[in-house]
Amino acid sequence: MTAREALVALRGDLPQMLPGHVWLAGAGPGDPGLLTLDAIAGIVQADVIVHDALVDARVLALAGEGTRLEFAGKRGGRPSATQTDITRRLIELAQAGDRVLRLKGGDPFIFGRGGEEVLALAAAGIPFRVVPGITSGLAALAAASIPATMRGTNQAIVLATGHGAEDDTGLDWAALAQAAQPIVFYMAMRNLAVIADKLMRAGMPGATPVAVIGGASLAEERTLVSTLAEVAADVQSAGLAPPAIVVIGEIVRLRRRLKP
Repeated sequence: MTAREALVALRGDLPQMLPGHVWLAGAGPGDPGLLTLDAIAGIVQADVIVHDALVDARVLALAGEGTRLEFAGKRGGRPSATQTDITRRLIELAQAGDRVLRLKGGDPFIFGRGGEEVLALAAAGIPFRVVPGITSGLAALAAASIPATMRGTNQAIVLATGHGAEDDTGLDWAALAQAAQPIVFYMAMRNLAVIADKLMRAGMPGATPVAVIGGASLAEERTLVSTLAEVAADVQSAGLAPPAIVVIGEIVRLRRRLKP
């Protein structure tokens, strides 16, 4: 059974990707088992897949022989395509009549710049569809046996980006520190020491538990548990590198009761 035949058997029909259309799809945190059926439908129909760095090679291998793969990964501190270049390329491909899949890690609308891309597509008159994906932050917590929400522990959860944490015009650190709700940081490794310092200066106790989850859902997954005061030094000592998700708050303590 081909991937297309399996999709039809599971879904009942196959959403059609038309020439000149762009789909923005989330590939999830990495493990191909966490792909949605509609993301696979886009992969098997696309003429061109414009993909990020964190999309697993096994996911890209689902593409047909004639499908062109174009890398558009953005990695912190490394040479990479600008967002303007990527958006312009999506428009060019669609205007040429290609069926285009913009494949992103996680979910395209959660710190994936998907909103910027669809605004540009809409302005250019390009038909598009957004296919949600499992966001890496919540998937990482589940993989590490940390419940994102727990009755009696938290009533909310904050999703934040660590990119630009050194900029004082960004996040309201006092509000985050005083909310007493868990914070899940994406793209925080480069600024981890800055983030911890700003939260402690804003009143969050240094003993607040923190977990850093690297390679979530993949064979190389690693989880480091520390405290806000020690996490930056502990990550450096452990040699834990991006990509990783950082979660700060009392839900981290639940891991020791749930992890087998």
